Parts: sequence; structure tokens; C-alpha cells
Amino acid sequence: MEKPAFLDRDRPDVPDLVVPGGVTPFYLAGRPVRGRLVRLGVLADTLLTRHDHPAPVTRLAGKALALVAALASALKFQGSFSLQMKGDGPVSMLVADCTNTGALRFYARTDDEALAALLEETPKPTDRELLGNGYMALTVDQGPEMDRHQGIVEIAGDDLSAMAMHYFASSEQHACWIMLACQMTDAGWRAGGLILERIAGEGGSHVVEDEAAEASWETATILAGTLSTKELLDDSLPTLQLLHRLFHEEDLHVSQPRALAFGCRCSRARLANVLETFPQDDLDHMCQDDGNIVMTCEFCNVDFRFARKNIATQAQ
Repeated sequence: MEKPAFLDRDRPDVPDLVVPGGVTPFYLAGRPVRGRLVRLGVLADTLLTRHDHPAPVTRLAGKALALVAALASALKFQGSFSLQMKGDGPVSMLVADCTNTGALRFYARTDDEALAALLEETPKPTDRELLGNGYMALTVDQGPEMDRHQGIVEIAGDDLSAMAMHYFASSEQHACWIMLACQMTDAGWRAGGLILERIAGEGGSHVVEDEAAEASWETATILAGTLSTKELLDDSLPTLQLLHRLFHEEDLHVSQPRALAFGCRCSRARLANVLETFPQDDLDHMCQDDGNIVMTCEFCNVDFRFARKNIATQAQ
């Protein structure tokens, strides 16, 4: 069993931040619609500002965090749910994941030269222009003793919302409506999302079918489409008030909110174990002038320093 974070003395000094109502599930009774409203609040700023990315990359990362938070909260699993995007654009890789307990983290790998050229020509690029052509993968990883569930599709659409909807339409044959947003506000970076899913029935409750079901789904998506980015990211607008504003005429039922948290899972002990797998020559090459080896966590951007003389390699 993995050591709980609060007992792990080898963990770096990273924020211990929890947003109690980060994800709010809901459903529309008698209608083929369930959904989740995600609002990261101050957690978005804490996660995103640990990396010095240009604003367009930060916005893309914030939307990715909102997306994995929403999707992970809909599943019953133990482990992590991840989004991975690889393309031939300036952002060659984007990874965001969320555990079953709501712990979030992300990493974006960029080609700085290509990114600078794009931003000079297009100061406000689309998500597709940042990512280019490639693939999008969603993965549920429940540990080494369990099979991973993964779906992969090509990147399609101009923004991450469209890309995610394309994934569900093509890989899962599942009707979804998705809005994702991330912006710098007066209070710092904020990110959130609204996801609607069309369902056939849930928990034995009565759900209208056929033409009536289609009409109910269309009505729900039209109402969801009235949500503005400003409303979604407004800390002063309570979540229940926002949902009521959107769906109060559709027999809205709100479920228990779920927490989100700063969730990097790196540790000094884990990285030391990795170093011990390298041959002596590689360790010597990695050693800096002061006799230390520095390893940086790509997710939380924390540097770990190891004295070369204290590392005993296991490599043959």
C-alpha cells in the first residue's frame, strides 16, 4: 500500500490545497441527462503557475485539468484517470491526470522555438494550432495488477472541448456536450467545465424515450450553451445558484459535491530508486560540478538534489 501523503517525509514542499466542492454532479429527473460542473477555483492558479508557460499553453492546460476532473469523477475506480495528447505542434505533449480521490496534476512539453514562432504570427492560437495533428488518449490505470482501460482517437476539432466530444462520439459512441474554459482573472488563473451526458436510464428511474428523449437532450444542451465563461469562472457566483440558473425548469437534482486537490505524487525516495537503476557512467555524466545530481519533477516542477557519492547503482 502506498504511504499516505501526510506521512511521507520525503515529499517535496508543495501546496496542501483542497477545493471541497470542485466537482458537482447533477441530473435532470425524467430526462436522459446527467452532468458535472467543475470549478477549480484557486486550485487552478496554484497548479498552473508552477510552470512558466505562455498564456495560451496555460489556458490549454487548465482546460485539460477541468476535463480530467469531470471525467474521473464519473467513474468508480481506484487509481488514476489520465488525458494524454501528442501532436506535431509546438505543444508536442500534454498530460493531465486525476486520481479517484480528486488529486490533480499536469505536464506540458513544448518546442520553445516553434511556440515562439506561432505566437508571433498568431498571438491567440487555437488549441489545435498548439497541438497540431496527432492523437488523444484517455486511460484508467488501477495499478500493475489490473488491466488498463484506454481509448485513443486522432485529434479533431479546434479546441479541447470539441476534441473531447469527438473522442466520445468516435471511441465510446456516447453523446456528450462539453464546455471547458480557463482564463486569467483578477483573482488569478481560473479553470472549469460543464459536461452533459446522454443516458438511457439510471438507477431504475423513469426516463423518457425516443422523440421526447431527443427533445429533452436538445433542450438541455441549448440551456447549457447559455453558460458564459465569466459565469463559469466567477468565484463569487455559488455553484448551486449557477446550476439553478441554467436548469431550474428541467427538474434539476444536485448530488454530493466532490473535492479536488493539488496532487503531484512525486517523492525523493521514488526518484532515488530510479537513479539506482542507472549505470555508473550515466550517473557520473549526470553529476554537476558541486557533486550533486538534480532531478526535476515534470509535474510539480520541484528540484530534488542527490549527492552522487550516496547513490549506489543496482545496474549491471
